[in-house]
Amino acid sequence: MELSYQSTRGGEAGVTASQAILKGLAEDGGLFMPCFIPKLDKSMKELSAMTYQETAYEVMKLYLTDYSEGELKTCIERAYDSKFDTEEIAPLAKAGGSYYLELYHGSTIAFKDMALSILPHLMTVAAKKNEVKNKIVILTATSGDTGKAAMAGFADVEGTEIIVFYPKDGVSRVQELQMVTQKGENTHVAAIHGNFDDAQTGVKKIFGDKEFARKLAEKGFQLSSANSINIGRLVPQVVYYVYAYAKLLSSGEIADGEVINVTVPTGNFGNILAAYLAKQMGVPIKTLICASNENKVLYDFFQTGTYDRNRDFILTSSPSMDILISSNLERLIYLSAGCDADANAAFMKDLSENGAYTVTDFMRGFMDDFKGGFAGEEETRAAIKKVFDDTGYLMDPHTGVAACVYDRYRTKTKDHTKNVIASTASPYKFSRSVLEAMEGKQEEPDEFRVIDHLAEVSRVPVPQAVEEIRTAPVRHNTECDVDKLKEAVEGFLS
Repeated sequence: MELSYQSTRGGEAGVTASQAILKGLAEDGGLFMPCFIPKLDKSMKELSAMTYQETAYEVMKLYLTDYSEGELKTCIERAYDSKFDTEEIAPLAKAGGSYYLELYHGSTIAFKDMALSILPHLMTVAAKKNEVKNKIVILTATSGDTGKAAMAGFADVEGTEIIVFYPKDGVSRVQELQMVTQKGENTHVAAIHGNFDDAQTGVKKIFGDKEFARKLAEKGFQLSSANSINIGRLVPQVVYYVYAYAKLLSSGEIADGEVINVTVPTGNFGNILAAYLAKQMGVPIKTLICASNENKVLYDFFQTGTYDRNRDFILTSSPSMDILISSNLERLIYLSAGCDADANAAFMKDLSENGAYTVTDFMRGFMDDFKGGFAGEEETRAAIKKVFDDTGYLMDPHTGVAACVYDRYRTKTKDHTKNVIASTASPYKFSRSVLEAMEGKQEEPDEFRVIDHLAEVSRVPVPQAVEEIRTAPVRHNTECDVDKLKEAVEGFLS
């Protein structure tokens, strides 16, 4: 049965999966959602005997129904290969009373690899399927990880260009080096003088500019997105929550049908929304614990029912969560409103014009699966140190936020349901912050000396992805103001 997609704001319906992936964002500014959430057609017991690649096919075939079996399996084989440093692709590590789902074993050592390794393959197949003649321009704003993972995925992929904007002082030094040293004749990156929300808003404006799209089309280009707003990003993320449950079952850590909790460090809301979709597909998940840093707009939303971005933007040690506009939350708002596109569009209009909206009591009840929590900088550092001291398990600051939030949730609720924490980045992507959590303030200015010291202290090997950027030449040095993104795009494509 073919599954079609529709905009959360009502402007488009009956869109195929491949068309939705190519478009990225709907023409009315909405996000594409499937017309229904499919159920798994394999039991958890059957899935527990499968590899990551086999699990990916069983999940993704239900959403990407206009891809043939051969097309989809080829995309999966090309994505989840030796780019990952473990055959499991997403292994589980047990430490301190939780299971850490390690999503950072890909080539850019962050969870974005899990979806961005496959998106270029899904997109090139979609372009052929829809007889696209224009060159596809992937336009992306990043809070640190998406940019590098997207550039690595699309580098030198025929028929594509990729342009990434990141906040100049809003990413870690390793994240920045990974982007500015990226190879590929079709890769472009610019540091903007602003924060991530400025970058994301600017990119959305470009997508909504019909005249600019016409100008690009005349030159043989069409825009698409690799951000988590693209359904081709979201669907692959569902896979690892299904896989995590299946692996806990196969290892005897849980019984068939036993419920688990899932804790996710969250900024743009895509990663935890994928866990919610896994639950709706039939994975026995009880509570989805949404972990925020000091930019706790999501925590406040789940506490009050009001989403309010009118607040100070705080730079933290977990920059991928330094976000005040959580784009993927729109998909949950749409679902909680009974898929009423007009109601959802009204909420998004309020957000755009007033910076806030308040959902109904019914919608809050619909979202009762979610519990919010947040951790400050000191608490995050303390969580990193405690887990390492107690268990020898080393985590990055985003995962530290999640560990802290989960510990507080368990203490408050006395809910001892087995818990999976999404471990979203290698500690070496944020080595200075991790080392400061363990030893206090670091005065050493050389990032790589900090990395080497962390390796000595932790005895956790430095990933190859970090070793590669030690001596890699800087290839990208463009900077621009937040109101000049369109000009930067034109410059890159000229």
